[in-house]
Amino acid sequence: MPPANKGETLTEQRRRPRSSEPPARKRRDAEEAREAILDVAERHLVEAGPAGIRLQEVAADAGVSHPTVLHHFGSREALVKAVTARALQAIHRDLVGAIAASNGEVEQLSAMLEAVYRALHKGGHGRVMLWLALSGDSIDEVDANLRGVVDATHALRRERCADKGIVPTRDDTAHLIVLAALALVGSTVMGPTLLQKTGLKDDEAGGVRFRKWLSKLLVEHLEQRAV
Repeated sequence: MPPANKGETLTEQRRRPRSSEPPARKRRDAEEAREAILDVAERHLVEAGPAGIRLQEVAADAGVSHPTVLHHFGSREALVKAVTARALQAIHRDLVGAIAASNGEVEQLSAMLEAVYRALHKGGHGRVMLWLALSGDSIDEVDANLRGVVDATHALRRERCADKGIVPTRDDTAHLIVLAALALVGSTVMGPTLLQKTGLKDDEAGGVRFRKWLSKLLVEHLEQRAV
């Protein structure tokens, strides 16, 4: 694909005629090639969504052959899953680390939820998770494992509740994580619509206020007995 002009979108790039000369392909080892393909596919995902990813275009932009993409991923659906799985692994790692370093204050939880939401929304990964679910598929458990988040949250919860004589159950903590996850993933697609339909502001500030409200609700429950 010809070099992009500054400010030009991916869709506009696709409409421009391709050079008669194929892009130069760099010699990479298998892992480097795989990461390059994922990086390009993620950019396409942000621009056009899951349906906008075409293996031949990804291969051309990554400087590899179409068979190389097929070798690593097998299909467009598998490539989309791999892109989202990589993002979820990074989100999980960062979130567990943030919880472990937290003292459980509302402001800290609010910052965590905001960071997770922006990661899911900006990269289109929340949309992909819902798209896969509606297609009868899903991200593999090993790539979207929330057990680490539950364990880190429950450890912090037990520590904060110890002086109150409260012994929360892990199941109750897990239910809170499910609630937060559903709210964050769902809001990447339906957030503005639901805010608007309930009479709340449906702009970015309205979404931030909702997540701050959710953070306060979660912390209040985390410091109470399980229901």
